[in-house]
Amino acid sequence: MRKKNWLAASVLCASLNLFPVGAQEGYVPSDSNVKARQEFADSKFGIFLHWGIYSMFAQGEWYLNNGNLNREEYAKAASGFYPAQFDADAWAKAFRDSGAKYICFTTRHHDGFSMFDTEYSDYDIMDATPFKRDIVRELTEACRRQGLKVHFYYSHIDWTREDYPAGWTGTKTGKDPKKADWNAYYRFMNNQLTELITKYGPDAIWFDGMWDQPASFDWQLGEQYGMIHRLSPACLIGNNHHKSPFPGEDFQMFERDLPGQNTAGLSGQEVSRLPLETCQTMNGAWGYMVADQNYKSTDALIRYLVRAAGKGANLLLNIGPQADGELPALALERLKGMGEWLAQYGETVYGTTAGDVAERPWGVTTRKGDKQYVHILSLADRTLFLPVTEKVSKATVFATGEKVRFEQDKDGVLLHLGKVPGEVDYIVELTMK
Repeated sequence: MRKKNWLAASVLCASLNLFPVGAQEGYVPSDSNVKARQEFADSKFGIFLHWGIYSMFAQGEWYLNNGNLNREEYAKAASGFYPAQFDADAWAKAFRDSGAKYICFTTRHHDGFSMFDTEYSDYDIMDATPFKRDIVRELTEACRRQGLKVHFYYSHIDWTREDYPAGWTGTKTGKDPKKADWNAYYRFMNNQLTELITKYGPDAIWFDGMWDQPASFDWQLGEQYGMIHRLSPACLIGNNHHKSPFPGEDFQMFERDLPGQNTAGLSGQEVSRLPLETCQTMNGAWGYMVADQNYKSTDALIRYLVRAAGKGANLLLNIGPQADGELPALALERLKGMGEWLAQYGETVYGTTAGDVAERPWGVTTRKGDKQYVHILSLADRTLFLPVTEKVSKATVFATGEKVRFEQDKDGVLLHLGKVPGEVDYIVELTMK
């Protein structure tokens, strides 16, 4: 048994002074954190990985909750979890070749299973499975070798631990609500987070689950965020709470929507000045779902990436690995196509900010220094008017360098494209004076 008792956990946290009251009031990011924020904002493309024992059921990451399963019966899947085809180096190479600059991996999802070597639970990859390999360590090291940043997803809720107070979800898993103990659960989380930061050195922590409790519930985020920033000042913190950012958070995320949109009903919050990220699925599920083969086309994913960049945001594109440790073939196909496109056009995306022209039905603009990129995604005309008042000295087709004739007056710029664009993204480069 590798589980430590709660007294030992409390002693560890107390000795490290991890719980000062009001730790993040008036939070001022360190210089290293500000630098990390800029690197994150410049990266524009990351890979989200939802992988855990839920992949054994091939019904998505919410199967314990949605299937109304008993937690003890569900946990038996761990004894058969042996992803023999898992190859961290092959994964990392596929991500690098796709043009992604970072990954975000689910270290512990709502089902409570830890995909890393933790001292604070036996319900983890090392103790509960015959695989007995630290997946988080292998994947982190492989991604570092490929030059990729590594972010860790960590659930604030738990459908299996009885000390987690009952929320809106996970109510039929067989937990005894009388055994809820928030203080014990909070210590458990912070000890695991301490492990993740000190043993693996992530570049960011991606929290999820705050929506599970009423607005009056005190998650003690200030103390938790303060602990993380003291352990690793450069480590970025984001929280998928679907609200405006709280003190101590270093980037803002949007689920299944671009910033400022709310088509999925999970966003709609005010867009902050922090670095932005939108997470989206390739098909319809986060965790592997055998029945869901309805993958978005490569062209659609490229356009979504470009639209995100046009709003100054990163795209965190999800893959749900299979139980055997392989990435689905259709996901690899999409990654390959995106990588080929970014190899040619990545200059118009990486390191850019939102352009001077906000999103339009025809597309978006991005900007880097004196270069402004007009991404034409859908246009049934040979001309395009841009309300750009800054002087334009030159316009060219990005792919060929061919000059584009234009007229400019006090109201803006009229581009004469010479043809109706038919490419997945027809890019015109404007040089600004």
